[in-house]
Amino acid sequence: MQTFIDKFSALFSNDRFLMAGGVFLLWILLSWLIVTYYCFIAEKFTKKTKNEFDDVVVRESKIPIWLILIIAGFYVISHNIKFSPRMMAHADRVTGLLIIFLIILFVVRIILTSIKLAEKRNAPLKHMMPTFNRIASIIIWGVGILILMDVFGISITPILASLGIAALAIGLALQDTLGNFFSGIYILISQPVRVGDYIELENGLKGYVKTIGWRETRIRTLPNNVVVIPNTKLSQSIITNYYIPQKEMACLVQVGVSYNSDLEQVERVTIEVGKQVLEKAVGGIGAFDPFIRYHTFNDFSIDFTVILRVQEFVDKYLVTHEFIKALHKRYNQEGIVIPFPIRTVQMEKT
Repeated sequence: MQTFIDKFSALFSNDRFLMAGGVFLLWILLSWLIVTYYCFIAEKFTKKTKNEFDDVVVRESKIPIWLILIIAGFYVISHNIKFSPRMMAHADRVTGLLIIFLIILFVVRIILTSIKLAEKRNAPLKHMMPTFNRIASIIIWGVGILILMDVFGISITPILASLGIAALAIGLALQDTLGNFFSGIYILISQPVRVGDYIELENGLKGYVKTIGWRETRIRTLPNNVVVIPNTKLSQSIITNYYIPQKEMACLVQVGVSYNSDLEQVERVTIEVGKQVLEKAVGGIGAFDPFIRYHTFNDFSIDFTVILRVQEFVDKYLVTHEFIKALHKRYNQEGIVIPFPIRTVQMEKT
């Protein structure tokens, strides 16, 4: 033990080691100043852009770049001091491993921070972020471990082949699950439907989107039942979203009047009733001026469409209800007839 201490003391009693240590300390300080100046300049440019990703890169790269500069300085100084070949080999290996580790750590932090930015821009992704974080971390750290194994001289070819076979087997076994998962990601990113939207599927199912999960989407119907739909089926379905581009929508009511009616009077009275209903009924848009459009000479009536406007889809039920009551009452007062089907039968005398 004493012999080792004597050799260690003799090693660092040499002036070149003291000088190297002093140069290394100065390099640590200088590299910190370099990184600080780099960040100061880079932040000036990134603040001028609307994209937040460049800000993330600059912020997350500060410490890794500083540490890489320190490691690079140690590498240069260690080669100038000229340690023994064995020590130099270990120093080179440790230096390479540390740089690879810092690069992997930097990539992990960039990806995870980018996922958080995506979460802010796309709120529905929030509940899927933990899954994304875990998947990204596993993939990146897995790749990093393989790189480290390759640096140590361990053959990774058999491992890659095994991983490929395992991935193929898992993909076949979880085909439906993975299909639902990626369909859920597509729905959340492209947003054909969003949580809270009122939608109608091509099979006639209507309701509010309650949740969009990694496997299925839950829809709450008006009777307060929840329908669970696999994401793959939802992504392949024809969807009517009553909240896009906005919640406000037209409310169409079909009406028919007698052929003997004065159509000018019918139009005036109907618009007056529609305006009153929109101003009083819950869900109606009072500022909207309703109008009508005649469209059909029917068998026993002249048919037309009354165009009202409501705040959202479900409001049309109450507004239509109030409008029909008010219109029926007003037509009776005005003497306007809403005809019912009439059939004339001619009988021949024999």
